[in-house]
Amino acid sequence: MGDTTNPSRRALIGWGGAGLALGAAVAGGAVAAAESGGGDSADATTTAVPFHGAHQAGIATPVQDRLHFAAFDVKTDDRAEFVQLLKDWTAAARRMTAGRAVGEGAYGGLAEAPPDDTGEALGLQPSRLTLTIGFGPSFFEKFGLDRRRPAALVDLPKFPGDNLDASRTGGDLCIQACADDPQVAVHAIRNLARIGFGKVAVRWSQLGFGKTSSTTPDAQTPRNLMGFKDGTRNIAGTETDRLKKFVWVGEGDGTDWMTGGSYLVARRIRMNIETWDRTSLQEQEDVFGRDKGEGAPVGKAKEHDEPFLKAMKPDAHVRLAHPDSNGGITILRRGYSFTDGTDGLGRLDAGLFFLAYMRDVGKGFIPLQRKLSASDALNEYIQHVGSAVFAVPPGVRDKDDWWGRTLFSGSADSAESAEGA
Repeated sequence: MGDTTNPSRRALIGWGGAGLALGAAVAGGAVAAAESGGGDSADATTTAVPFHGAHQAGIATPVQDRLHFAAFDVKTDDRAEFVQLLKDWTAAARRMTAGRAVGEGAYGGLAEAPPDDTGEALGLQPSRLTLTIGFGPSFFEKFGLDRRRPAALVDLPKFPGDNLDASRTGGDLCIQACADDPQVAVHAIRNLARIGFGKVAVRWSQLGFGKTSSTTPDAQTPRNLMGFKDGTRNIAGTETDRLKKFVWVGEGDGTDWMTGGSYLVARRIRMNIETWDRTSLQEQEDVFGRDKGEGAPVGKAKEHDEPFLKAMKPDAHVRLAHPDSNGGITILRRGYSFTDGTDGLGRLDAGLFFLAYMRDVGKGFIPLQRKLSASDALNEYIQHVGSAVFAVPPGVRDKDDWWGRTLFSGSADSAESAEGA
């Protein structure tokens, strides 16, 4: 996890009075995050999630409490320059997820030059930061990569009820930053955007809080802004067989460079909060097919009781979304709540930033969303206003590996073959 000879963020506090003052200012944020119980561990803010592995962290990893998600447009047409950016990003991500500053000369370099790190995470712990990169359909039109686009990376159709904002839709690539401290997540995206200046530009971004689904179902199930438990039947990060079946791209799936990766669908879902808050409890429970307190399915006593789908109304969300109603379709959800002020009409701009990982977009999200968009009782209270889809490559295996190497090298087995890419 990074170069142990380099100083940690906290060690850097002693490098100058300005750093000391900043460390004192942000330390309260780390303490507050720890006391809020946002993570799945008792001391989540001090924990670093391993960066290296067969799969990227931030997918099956226990879901952190905060999100900063950014979609980028690629501005350079120089393949070598972009590959170098991916290597630089990987090096920065490796350091930040370990709780270290970006670069060797973060603080204490030449006064005439900008520091290597923007500094707002100085003194903060890793906070289980994970950084996950993905490539959108439009990316493969660049650098002569059309033939490398996976068949499973399907363009999403326009679903009934969609009201997509072009300024919050699409993107050549994305980076998902999850952490238990919002400042750590924002710092990560900010520094990667800074490193990419002139080569990529942020197309849109989204802050999220209060995870709305969990990859640790044995822990307390989180609630969405409608007040209902969300993710009761989500895939657990420990369920190796289900992850292999539904989430990870396998050998022989048609695109060798994606083996060990996954596909991500991101949807910004606006909730009509004010209408929902004036709806009766019975109607709310009928819409979901679960009771609001315990989260038990209709006719059952406990949240994790097996639902009897026919006891629910035909348009109940749980009934329509359940794998038994969709030929076994299962996705791994990793969503967050958001609230972005008001819409200018006195209504909250709030809802769910839906993130879901799957083995194939065309066989996973699309048929599921077609059914939900056509019949779900929840549609009266929500609207999809942003959308994107990405191919998420396999993990970075070691210190010599880098994000996207398998795509650019043409070989999943040889890091050396990509050096001249």
